[in-house]
Amino acid sequence: MAKAPVLTPQAEDFPRWYQDVINKAELADNGPVRGTMVIRPYGYALWERMQAEVDRRIKDAGAQNAYFPLFIPESYLKREADHVEGFSPELAVVTHAGGQELAEPFVVRPTSETVIGEFMAKWVQSHRDLPLLLNQWANVVRWELRPRVFLRTTEFLWQEGHTVHATYEDARVYAERILHDVYEDFMVNVLAMPVLVGRKTAKERFAGAINTTTCEAMMGDGKALQMGTSHELGQNFAKAFNIQYTDADGVLQHGWTTSWGVSTRMMGGLIMAHGDDAGLRVPPRLAAVQCVVLALRDEGGVVERARQLADELKAAGVRVELDVKTEVSFGRRATSWELKGVPVRLELGPRDLAEDNVTMVQRIAGTKEPVALGGIAATVAASLDAQQEHLLAEATERRDARTAEVATLDEAAEAAATGWAIVPWSVVGDEGEAKLADSKLTVRCLRRADGTVPASPDEPDLVAIIGRSY
Repeated sequence: MAKAPVLTPQAEDFPRWYQDVINKAELADNGPVRGTMVIRPYGYALWERMQAEVDRRIKDAGAQNAYFPLFIPESYLKREADHVEGFSPELAVVTHAGGQELAEPFVVRPTSETVIGEFMAKWVQSHRDLPLLLNQWANVVRWELRPRVFLRTTEFLWQEGHTVHATYEDARVYAERILHDVYEDFMVNVLAMPVLVGRKTAKERFAGAINTTTCEAMMGDGKALQMGTSHELGQNFAKAFNIQYTDADGVLQHGWTTSWGVSTRMMGGLIMAHGDDAGLRVPPRLAAVQCVVLALRDEGGVVERARQLADELKAAGVRVELDVKTEVSFGRRATSWELKGVPVRLELGPRDLAEDNVTMVQRIAGTKEPVALGGIAATVAASLDAQQEHLLAEATERRDARTAEVATLDEAAEAAATGWAIVPWSVVGDEGEAKLADSKLTVRCLRRADGTVPASPDEPDLVAIIGRSY
């Protein structure tokens, strides 16, 4: 009898495969309240790596980290009409505390434009205080009707940046810098995900924003995932919260604000963009564990040599895990690391040791071969670099192969059944966007023909990226 697969094959049931990977790779569990999640240590280690890489880029862009309250007075949200209308269906509202009904209800943070705006108004007085560039790492709550771990959960983790500038142009340039220098750079060069950057349509932009730009990634089943967004908020929040400054001529002016964020949704994107029927495949630059040294048996000095090997790799800067749980079968341990997507596995047994070799398994390249123990740190480093490039090239090739340039809405709908469609925005427009929505298709973003982000949705010759989304 054939052995049952560890995971549901992607081609058979992609959503079930996704859930299988989360469970079998020990990434997360469902929480006790509907729509919440418990992130397990291996999953959280990946999130910490994402945090570190994104946080470094945010700080390079000049922003500083701060923290603001989880609870926000309901009246704050009501000051910006479009904002509260956009978030009303998702709000969790607290009406009782301490055994008593509250005089004013407060909401559990869905995003922080309002509360941060309140304090920006206190902290900004003069043009010398600008720009004010803030970021916070926090949890937020949005009441999801159809939750899915990492992709859409009632509570999730994220970073949210909030800035105030003296001019529209300065705010626009900074929001664009975040999109490209922080998000796109991280997603392409660390996550190995070839995201498309573009401008959201008026229907799809953030509530209260004058412009939303986005990073869109194609998943393994051809659907689109919004990986991160950067918003120009104009003066909407500045006027609602009296964020004003005195300019160089002594004239009182309203500031121009931005907000931008990425979340644990990137974990879902990582799984669906790179995973295969054997489990997760983690880009080496992201991996919390880049290499696992696995001792096959506790005999002939194998365990001690495995420890020395792990120490040698650590000294060379490789993030390495030592597996000497020889009481557990080799096959079970190898399968577990395969599921977790560790880029390099070094398997050491008595025969390898006798030949001064170690068996190197490359998870992304899909190879298994003996390599010399001498110079192993350089061998592993070269493998990590090559596999990072391989993963990005593979994802790019898949995206390009499943993206079709079409001329009509009907052709766009047909192409989006298995991937993405690129269609002239003049063919779509507001009416076409509504028609696509009836077929559960969305305009993921608008782009210029050369792939750059348009300054206005009214520019001529723009193209729309059409797809099904998560």
